[in-house]
Amino acid sequence: MTATPLLSQLTHRARTTAHAHAATCPCEPGGATLTDRPDGTVVRHADTVAKAHAPHTDPTELTARLTTAAHLPGILLSPLDPTALHLHDRLVTLWPYGTPVDPEDPDAAPWEAAATLLARLHRTPVPVPLPPMRGPRKALRAITRLRAAGPHPAAIPVLRAWNLLPAWARAEAPQPDTTTLCHGDLHLGQLVRYPAPDGPWMLIDVDDLGTGVPGWDLARPAAWYACGLLPADEWVRFLATYRAAGGPAVPADGDPWPALDVPARALTVQTAALAIVKAVTAGRPLDEVEQAVVDACERMGSVPPELAPGIAK
Repeated sequence: MTATPLLSQLTHRARTTAHAHAATCPCEPGGATLTDRPDGTVVRHADTVAKAHAPHTDPTELTARLTTAAHLPGILLSPLDPTALHLHDRLVTLWPYGTPVDPEDPDAAPWEAAATLLARLHRTPVPVPLPPMRGPRKALRAITRLRAAGPHPAAIPVLRAWNLLPAWARAEAPQPDTTTLCHGDLHLGQLVRYPAPDGPWMLIDVDDLGTGVPGWDLARPAAWYACGLLPADEWVRFLATYRAAGGPAVPADGDPWPALDVPARALTVQTAALAIVKAVTAGRPLDEVEQAVVDACERMGSVPPELAPGIAK
């Protein structure tokens, strides 16, 4: 793959930063590209990671998110510098490298660590003024991409389920909670061990950080469980740990679904929409997992959120 000017300069910045604070660097030329997508490019050199954020990222909002991360050590990985750089019209941030979750070892997935970190995040007073958590906006962006992909039979139940969501979950109205600190895009790829390789788990990626409905941060595992994609024992462990840590998104006991149903539905719709876009782009049918999420949207479309005990299981 030919390096773009942005990728080349991002790699250079990561290498320069890594060499500046290390007496020796067991590095290889070029470093490693971890992610290279239109909405974000991430490269690593030794113990330093450089990230180019999505085009048109608001600099004031990003600064507030970086400042928040710097104020919450032990919960959020702190940036090496709370001030973003500018490279090729993109905002760039620098971070220490942490060991990610191993996707090849699902039995070692750190569900308890994720739940504890979320509970601590949700209980923490917002240290600086923050914009709203961006989860609903990301769901809307997925629906926009689905509509742009053209007609597809599977899109019908997905759009029907989307239209049944309340306005706040579709990013058409303010969220009902405007004070709770939320991650906004919680999944296992958002955890790393720092210091690498075996330090404590921490949350990464501040792009969607903000105030909002804390149930959104529990919605992806809740949706996977409701769709049959996450074993019940892993969901129970995650939920029990979150409650034991004093997480405010759900009641301390009893049925959690009244608090989780709308966010879980929204994340299911988002996942299904992106699955269809991916399949259309590749010119292939939906795979088994993708079809399961679309089927969940089909069930959701027949039962309004206010009547359903969790994604119309």
